Amino acid sequence: MAGEQMIPSGASSPVQKQMEQALGTIGVTTAHKQILALILIGCLFDAFEQNTIGLIAPMLKAQWGLTGADIGFLNTITFASAAAGRLLSGILGDRYGRRVMLTINLLLFTLGSALCALAPSFGVLCIARAIVGFGVGGEISTAVTMLAEFCSPKFRGTAAGLVNVGAGGFGNFLAPAFGLVVFTLFAGDDAWRWLFGVLAIPAFLVVFFRRYVPETPRFLASQGKIDEANKVLSILASGSLRPKELRIKAYLSKPEDGSDQPAKSSWRELFQVRYLGRTIPVAIAILMSYGAQLSVLTLMPMIFMSMGHTLSGSLLFSMIIQSGSVLGAITASMFGYYFPRKRVLSIGSVCACAAALAIVCLGNGLYLVLFFGALFQFFVLLLNTSIWIYAPELYPTRIRGFGVALILASGSAAGSVVPTLAGFLFDNLGMLGVFGLAASMYAVFAFCIQLGPETYGRSMEDLTQPAESETPTVDFTKTAREQA
Repeated sequence: MAGEQMIPSGASSPVQKQMEQALGTIGVTTAHKQILALILIGCLFDAFEQNTIGLIAPMLKAQWGLTGADIGFLNTITFASAAAGRLLSGILGDRYGRRVMLTINLLLFTLGSALCALAPSFGVLCIARAIVGFGVGGEISTAVTMLAEFCSPKFRGTAAGLVNVGAGGFGNFLAPAFGLVVFTLFAGDDAWRWLFGVLAIPAFLVVFFRRYVPETPRFLASQGKIDEANKVLSILASGSLRPKELRIKAYLSKPEDGSDQPAKSSWRELFQVRYLGRTIPVAIAILMSYGAQLSVLTLMPMIFMSMGHTLSGSLLFSMIIQSGSVLGAITASMFGYYFPRKRVLSIGSVCACAAALAIVCLGNGLYLVLFFGALFQFFVLLLNTSIWIYAPELYPTRIRGFGVALILASGSAAGSVVPTLAGFLFDNLGMLGVFGLAASMYAVFAFCIQLGPETYGRSMEDLTQPAESETPTVDFTKTAREQA
């Protein structure tokens, strides 16, 4: 099986062994929590931004005379640009660092939101949405990679999963309430402009605070910057991102024979046979999951209206179903600490398939549709979040940024294609077409995920090695004296 070919990536080197030991010894400190909080704030507002077009669609139709196709085109631009942003950010992040790309993407997101607020025409708004999508897409994939590289092997799954708790979970759930608050405070024809403007302000504040977030120690070590990596590890161990008196401990030692050279990053390496065996099935899996999720989210208000409910009632019912998303993302983050990745993904996809079929076969009344709909969303976000946990563990540091970006970009691409197919099926087959498509997509997901390797408890540099192997204990005090 191609996906099971484990490729050594340098984990046997002394520096990588010391890195695994150092992160495990440091554990989770207040510094980790500060980094996590700053990143999650940005991801929360990213999710708010991705929901804005749906919130302001009625206003744009009334003010500019836009059609439904025009509104859909705005979403298509956003998702297509997000896919491009993820790919380019992954390539540049592997070459220049995660921290640089995180800041650039957030600045692009802020600039795009400001341009949306000031857009004088539909054409300018399209350009602004492309900028927003590029920034949002790049930031999410960079955030997942960054958190996985900051944390110990045991906690890295939970940390990466929390990104989707803020974005796909609370972000999507709270977006309608956030829009309602802004529209209430800034009522009038230009309320939609205020929504974009308000989204730009907190993003700017996060840019300021992110000056304190360092580069990941794994990336620095992969570039041969051992002294800088030791400084970051010491900051994490201190418990504060701005320690008053930082004492740098030599967690990593420089090899005297020069055996650990800086890793050369090349995005082309990802397309070699040894990595395609794990990239292709996981990319197809996330395409299936994202496509099914976005189709259901897009069409649920129309489904409720087809059942005879009003527009306001349909939006409320859709929000109730979204409550399952929050619980699913949180559960996935917890499972990331305790359970193997493939077990969670395999069982979750089977359950998502069953929930979709239950809506078709048993959803005869409103309460049953709400129950099975929320259950479906629970497993959808469980799977999407688990994929975010899984993806960074599939690749060594030198190509991890692009590997994660390529997988998540597949999900973004699904957002511009699959909902159109689902809409066609809804017009012809009703709810059976939508959820029948979702069930079949999760069946494909369940098959594809079996082709990938298990990464839980394995080294992020070499899947043949355990993350916490019997590494010889390093005398950091002695190492520091020798370097002095």
